[in-house]
Amino acid sequence: MPRPSAKWTDLSTPLSAPVLEVIEGLGFEKMTPVQTATIPLLLSYKDVAAEAVTGSGKTLAFLVPLLELLLKRKRTEPWKKHEIGAVIVSPTRELATQIHDVLSEFLNHEELRCFRQKMLIGGNSVEEDVVAILKQGANILVATPGRLQDLFERKGDLNLAAKVKGLELLVLDEADRLLDMGFEATINTILAYLPRQRRTGLFSATQTKEVKDLMRAGLRNPVLVSVREKATTSTPKLLQNFYLIVEPEQKLVAMLEFISTQKIKKAMLFFPTCACVEYWSVGIAALVPSMQVLALHGKMKSQRFRILKSFREADSALLLCTDVLARGVDIPEVDWVLQWDPPSSAAAFVHRVGRTARQGSEGNALIMLLPTEDAYVDFLTRNQKVSLKEMELEIPEQRLAVTLGTLHQLQKKDRATFDKANRAFVSHIQAYSKHECNLILRLKDLDLGKVATSYGLLQLPRMPEMKPQFKQSFQGPDQMVDVFKLVYKDKQKQASFQEKLKTYAETGEWKGKKKLIKKKSVPWEQAIKAREERKEIRKVRREKKQVRKAAIEAGVPVPAKKKRTKYSQEDLEELANDIRLLKKVKRNKITEEEYDNKMGIEDGLDDSE
Repeated sequence: MPRPSAKWTDLSTPLSAPVLEVIEGLGFEKMTPVQTATIPLLLSYKDVAAEAVTGSGKTLAFLVPLLELLLKRKRTEPWKKHEIGAVIVSPTRELATQIHDVLSEFLNHEELRCFRQKMLIGGNSVEEDVVAILKQGANILVATPGRLQDLFERKGDLNLAAKVKGLELLVLDEADRLLDMGFEATINTILAYLPRQRRTGLFSATQTKEVKDLMRAGLRNPVLVSVREKATTSTPKLLQNFYLIVEPEQKLVAMLEFISTQKIKKAMLFFPTCACVEYWSVGIAALVPSMQVLALHGKMKSQRFRILKSFREADSALLLCTDVLARGVDIPEVDWVLQWDPPSSAAAFVHRVGRTARQGSEGNALIMLLPTEDAYVDFLTRNQKVSLKEMELEIPEQRLAVTLGTLHQLQKKDRATFDKANRAFVSHIQAYSKHECNLILRLKDLDLGKVATSYGLLQLPRMPEMKPQFKQSFQGPDQMVDVFKLVYKDKQKQASFQEKLKTYAETGEWKGKKKLIKKKSVPWEQAIKAREERKEIRKVRREKKQVRKAAIEAGVPVPAKKKRTKYSQEDLEELANDIRLLKKVKRNKITEEEYDNKMGIEDGLDDSE
């Protein structure tokens, strides 16, 4: 096996001239360690399971042998128009598009134009993909799992299973991510349609138990390859990781101060949920007018490619995103990766920061931590071998008040922003409660009043986690705001909102949602008393059961349990109808007189009297 710094011409199985020419044109003079290790194995027809850190050159590690295998078959038996020789499965559209673009560089070469590739991803109709394959043909498929499964299971005109009988190579890229996203059943379905006499390359950043299970199911005696740039770390060698300890209410202003003082040109800012990205794309755009602010998350469809393209081409921009962009996507010149919150898993931290310091470039990453989260630094060091340095930052005293004032004004001007702010906050708290590292990052340690302050909310939302003491720490607008008087800029939304308000005023119901008016809260002492009474009742029941059980075991006669009264279906329907009538009275849909008449009550006397 060649040494890690070997040139492309040093391989024991020489590469073909057209492939070498494209590699040279792309500017890759030497192979990376993962390329050096995996390419000879795939060329010698072995199954390979490769583990390598993000940004280590895995794409070329499977594209080069893929093309070589197709070329070798072509010399003895030309590929037919509809004969598929290679399938690459990728977890996300963005990564599939990136692989497609790199492969296009090779297929543009005159001697490689004989191969056709087709990208199969969500966003366009299945019918369009079917027509394209039938008309144009395809020798290489680059696909996301869901769309590929749909086409394999499609009956009738396509018959994709028949087209992959001569398959030379299957590539599962970012395999750990594929399984994290719940594609295990989908991958197994796809494997069932593929011929057994094929080569398989499995590439991942981590070797989880699920990945090992997939290796046993989909690979035959695979060669395991594990490549790290340094034995002591799982992140790129030229990456510097920093962390900043901030108070909850200061998190936003600290991030803004950091962006302005560091003179960041191009950065990715990761948030925990899609709702957070939606809200902060409005808020941060208003607070950082000097930078182009873009937003991208998994619930977006066709616009994801346009936004990613804009970010790649921008000289200076801030991309707000979720973990949909945490894996594999290569964006040049990202000088900082910023994280609003600790990601849902420790492995996700490594994938996020891997968006910078790629292909030999330097990069930096910063994660914002609360004082209650400082143990996360030691956890990352132990769990992921990530070294972080603490950063200090001075925040001007007036910055918080000015920033909150801007966010409050945005919500007052458009109720849609008010809705986004509340959805973002609630989704953030829900995501935090489900954190994988919940022994360190505990929801009960958060002061939700201060966290709500950092979101610039006009008022605290109603949610089970919101305790009375959080009202004291919450900093809202200077003057109380009647949120029901906030107006949508979108006239259609405003008309719909007015209709809901009207219905609510008449019936007390919020159309399509739960009632806005909750039952009155019970005094603390009364709630404690009721809880103790319930405990006592349960205790008495347990004791009775134990006495009864002991008596039965001792052979002592025990009186039979009283059978519950059985009600007929007619009785149950009558009871349900009575309850419906009672609810109508409470909602003022019928008068008490109408209720009395329907219930057969006259002057306070019923028929039995």
